[in-house]
Amino acid sequence: MKKLTATTLFAMGLFAQLQATDLFTPVQKTDLRLPSVPLITSDPYLSIWSPYDKLNEGTTRHWTNDEKSLIGAVRVDGKVYRFMGKQALESLLPMAGSEEWEGNYTFDAPQGEWTAVNYNAEGWKKGKGAFGTNDMPVVRTSWNTKDIWVRREFNLNDAPADTPIYLKYSHDDVFELYLNGEKLVATDYSWKNNVVLELSDEVRAKMREGKNVIAAHCHNTTGGAYVDFGLYTTNKETAGFENIAIQKSVDVLPTQTYYTFTCGPVELDVVFTAPMLIDDLDLISTPINYISYQATSTDKKNHDVQVYIETTPQLTINEMTQPTRAQVIKKNGISYVQAGSIDQPITGRKGDLICIDWGYAYLAGNNGANTSVSLGDYVDMKAVFASKGELMPGQNEVVTRNADEMPAMAYSEDLGNVSSTGKSGFMMIGYDDVYSIEYMYERRMAYWKHDGKVSIFDAFERAKQNYQNVMERCRDFDAMIMKDAEKAGGKKYAEICAASYRQVMAAHKLFTDKEGNLMFFSKENNSNGCINTVDLTYPSAPLFLAYNPDLQKAMMTSIFEYSATGRWNKPFPAHDLGTYPIANGQVYGGDMPIEEGGNMVILAAAIAKAEGNANYAKKYWDLLTIWTDYLVEYGQDPENQLCTDDFAGHWAHNANLSVKAIMGVAGYSEMAKMLGLNNVADEYAEKAKKMAQKWMEMAGENDHYRLAFDRANTWSQKYNMVWDKMWGLNIFPGVIDKEINYYLTKQNAFGLPLDSRKEYTKSDWIMWTAAMASDMETFQKFVDPLYKYINETPSRVPISDWHHTDSGEWVGFRARSVIGGYWMKVLMDKMLVK
Repeated sequence: MKKLTATTLFAMGLFAQLQATDLFTPVQKTDLRLPSVPLITSDPYLSIWSPYDKLNEGTTRHWTNDEKSLIGAVRVDGKVYRFMGKQALESLLPMAGSEEWEGNYTFDAPQGEWTAVNYNAEGWKKGKGAFGTNDMPVVRTSWNTKDIWVRREFNLNDAPADTPIYLKYSHDDVFELYLNGEKLVATDYSWKNNVVLELSDEVRAKMREGKNVIAAHCHNTTGGAYVDFGLYTTNKETAGFENIAIQKSVDVLPTQTYYTFTCGPVELDVVFTAPMLIDDLDLISTPINYISYQATSTDKKNHDVQVYIETTPQLTINEMTQPTRAQVIKKNGISYVQAGSIDQPITGRKGDLICIDWGYAYLAGNNGANTSVSLGDYVDMKAVFASKGELMPGQNEVVTRNADEMPAMAYSEDLGNVSSTGKSGFMMIGYDDVYSIEYMYERRMAYWKHDGKVSIFDAFERAKQNYQNVMERCRDFDAMIMKDAEKAGGKKYAEICAASYRQVMAAHKLFTDKEGNLMFFSKENNSNGCINTVDLTYPSAPLFLAYNPDLQKAMMTSIFEYSATGRWNKPFPAHDLGTYPIANGQVYGGDMPIEEGGNMVILAAAIAKAEGNANYAKKYWDLLTIWTDYLVEYGQDPENQLCTDDFAGHWAHNANLSVKAIMGVAGYSEMAKMLGLNNVADEYAEKAKKMAQKWMEMAGENDHYRLAFDRANTWSQKYNMVWDKMWGLNIFPGVIDKEINYYLTKQNAFGLPLDSRKEYTKSDWIMWTAAMASDMETFQKFVDPLYKYINETPSRVPISDWHHTDSGEWVGFRARSVIGGYWMKVLMDKMLVK
C-alpha cells in the first residue's frame, strides 16, 4: 500500500526525490572515451552533443557542429561552478550572423606579403562578409571560383587587457588565416562553422593600437564555399560562470549519459536521459529528454546549493539571422519557456548539414517554491544567478532578430541546505516540430502525436508523471543491452554498442502514413541528406532485427509501396525517397540496382528469420520475385553499377556486390520455404548454390578472394557473406574462414581497411565482417582496433563510420544510422540460438 500511495502522489505531479543508488550510479561503468558525447537526442533535428572530454570545455553542439548551447552551473555557498557548456562570447569584431562587415578580397593569387598589416591591397575589390556560394548562410558577397583571399582591417584601441580574446571562424574548404601576419589557422580539406580559438599571449602582444588586419585564404575543392571570421571576448558581468567544476567521470550507456563533478565541497551528479526504448513507440518518438541532477556534501557539512540550466532560441533556427519569438507559459503544474522562429517554414528547408527552423523548443520545470523558469537578457540572467542564487524576474515575451540579441531560457532549483545524504531534482527539454515529414505530398505528424490527439503539453505532463518509472526502465534497458553485447563480444564490444545506440535511434523519425502504416525514416546525415535511403537501412538493420523487427519493416514498407503503387516502376528498388524531410520520391542521381535489390530481399528474409514467419514478405511477394529475378540475371558478375563501397573508385565485377545478389537469391528461397512454396524454394536454392560455386571459381586467388573478378592482387571485405553463416546455409563452403584469416594480416592500428585500394574503412562493415569469426578471440581481434579508433580519434564528431585506419582521423560522415550494424554479432548470436 505504501508503494501504491507514493506512486499515486507522484502521478499527481510531485517530483520524487531521486535515489543515488538507483538513478545516479550507472548500471555499468564504462571506459570508452567518445569523440562526441550524446546529451539531448531524439531525431535528426533535436540532437545536442558535447564534442569534448569535459562537458564544460566548450559549447554544446548539434551533430552538424552548429552551436546549440546548453549551459549548466551549480552555486555552492555563493560560488558558481559551471559544469556544462560555455557562455556565448561578446563580439569585438562581429561575424556575419550578427552584422555585415566589409573587407577587401580578390580571386587572383596576390603578390607579396598579402597578410602583412601595411600591405597595399590596391586592385582588390571591396565586399561584405560573409563570402561564399549562395547556398551558404548570410553570404553577402558571392564567391564561385576555386580560391579567395580576404583582408579585414580593424582598429582595436580598447582591447580588454584582463579578459581573453578569441578568434571565431567558419570555412569551406581548405583554409588559412593570419592576424597581423601571424598564421593562426591552417586546415586540410574540411568545412567547419564557428570554430573558436583563444589568442595566446604572444599573438595578443602583436596586436597594436590603430590598424590591425586579419587575412585569410580559402580554397574550395568541391561543393559550397564559405569564409567568415571575427574576434570575441567574455563578459565581465558573468565572470562567475568562468569558474569551472572539476569533472571526475563520464559514463555513456545506451539511453543515458552520467557525469560526476567536484564543485568545491559538493559533489554534483548529472544524468542526461533520452528514453528511446526500442520496444516503446511512444517513448522512441516523444521529443522530450530529462536532465537529472544530485548534489551531495563531501565534507560532512551542510551547504547552500542552487542549480542553473539554460538554453536559447538558437535551438529553433538554422541561421543566426533568423528572427525568433520566445515566451513563458504555465500549464497544469509545469512552467515552460517556449521559443521558435517567427517565420515557421514548416518542412520547408531540406538538405544535409542543416538544423530545424520550424516548430518550438521547450525548457520545462515543475511549478514550485524552489523551482522556476525565466526568459530574459542573456548576460543579466546569469549575473543575477551568480550574485543571488535565483533567476532574474523574466519577460513574458522576447523577440530577437540577430545573434547578439539571443535571450536566456533559464531553469533553476534552489536545493537549499545540502548534506551528505544529498538532494536531487530534474528538468525537461523538448521540441514540438508540429509536422515532421512530408510523405508523398502530405505532411505527417510524429508518431507520438497520434494524428493530433496528443499535444506537446500532454507529452510533458506524461513525462513528468512517469519520470521514476521511465528512468528505471531505461536502467533496465541499458543493463540488457550491455549484457547481450558483453556476452556476444566482450566488454569493449559492449561499450561500443552503448556509445552507438542513441546515435542510431536519433538519426530517424517515427510516424505513420495515412493508412496507419508505421514509418521509421532515416536521414542520411553528413553524406547527402537523403531520406529513408535503402543502403542506410541495410547496414543499420542488425540493431532493429535483434530488438524490434517492426522498426525494420517501418523503414522498408514505404520502399515497397513506392513500387507497388507504380510511382517507381523499375525492376529493382529505389535508392531513397527524397531529401529529408521531404519524402516524395527518389532524388539520387543514379540507380543502384543490385545493391538496393539485394538489400531489400535480404532484409525481408532476415525479418522472416527473426519473426519465424514470412507474413511480411508475403504481402510484397510479387515485388520480391521481380527483384530476385533481377539479382539472378545480373548479380553473378555485376556490370558497371553503383555500389555502396565505391569510395575508392568505381569498379565493375565487384565480388562483394555479387555475394549480396547471391544471398538475396538464397534469402528468397528461405522465405518461399516458410510460405510453403517448396518448388520455388528448391528452384532458387539451387540457383543460389550454382551462383556461389561460380563465384568461388571467379573470385579465388590463392589465400583469399578478390575485390573484383578481373582484378588480380586485390581483396575486399566480403561482409555480405555474414548471412550465409547466420542462416546456416553454407553455400560458400570454406570461404569465410579463409577470408577471416586473410583479413587479420591486413589490419592497421585503427581497424581493417575496406579493401586493398585505400587504407580507410567503414566501421559498420568491420562489425559485419567480425561477426563471421569462428570464435570470440578472433572476433575481438577486429573489435580492439575499432575500440581504439573511437577512443582515440582526434575527429570530435558523433561517431564517424568512415575513417582512416592508419591515423584514426575521420574521412567524412558523422552521426549516421549505419552504425546500427555494430549489433551484427548480437543478432548473430540471437539467430544461432534459434
